[in-house]
Amino acid sequence: MNNKLDNKTIVIKLGGSLFDTKDTTIDDIVYLQKKGYPLVVIHGGANLVTKWLEKQNVVTRFNHGERITDKPALDMVTAVIGGLINKEIVATIIASGGQAVGISGADGSLIEGKIRNKEMGYVGNPVKINHKVLTAIIEAGFIPVVAPISLNSVDKEPDGPLLLNINGDTIAGEIAASIKAEKLIFLTDVNGIRDGSGKYLTHLSPEEAKGLLDSGVAIGGMIPKIKACLRATENPSTRCVIIDGNLRNALVKEIEEGNTGTLIYNPEGEGK
Repeated sequence: MNNKLDNKTIVIKLGGSLFDTKDTTIDDIVYLQKKGYPLVVIHGGANLVTKWLEKQNVVTRFNHGERITDKPALDMVTAVIGGLINKEIVATIIASGGQAVGISGADGSLIEGKIRNKEMGYVGNPVKINHKVLTAIIEAGFIPVVAPISLNSVDKEPDGPLLLNINGDTIAGEIAASIKAEKLIFLTDVNGIRDGSGKYLTHLSPEEAKGLLDSGVAIGGMIPKIKACLRATENPSTRCVIIDGNLRNALVKEIEEGNTGTLIYNPEGEGK
């Protein structure tokens, strides 16, 4: 099986609904691995973090849909996303017959970031992706399952934390761009992007997708997904698609058949 990062890698961003429903995503991932597809899986888990913070009587504050991450929140994000969720996904893949290794952005210096601004606390922006660790894991026959806990290594203050909380959608876009992935797939709880009138859009150019951001049509959690697609499609041959991960075998159908969600791609990259 050829698992080299030769522009054939598929980056998969798991949506939060995976943790609440018994969908077929993990089975699809194992099926695709056995078919020889090189995969990188990225996940978040913000809803579960909020539940755990509530158990500790810690109030979660948000700004434009993103968690304001103080030190207690950073500790919980690291424990829940980097620990509990990451290892449950890995264990489920293995129990389903696949091979996976769970890592965070701190492992192998995969994701180096910097604090975005003081108002958001320890929320970071990615600055550098060191994807050698992904190459090593894939070439060894495993799926890297990446938690978006990242190194605070750029412009770090002496007393600053070693880790940062970075949006998983953003990380997916950066990793896809770094490895020049063949495809970036977002598994969500909707069947794609809609325009201002509610019409479902089957495909968009990067310029059209940017227009949805600039006009304010794209809102909430769709904003970082579209931004990540724009980042990934800076490589002309990378195609990005947003699909409904709750549909049975949605991931396999998208990879083997296509046309299951909203595709964002650069027409000039066709055939490259």
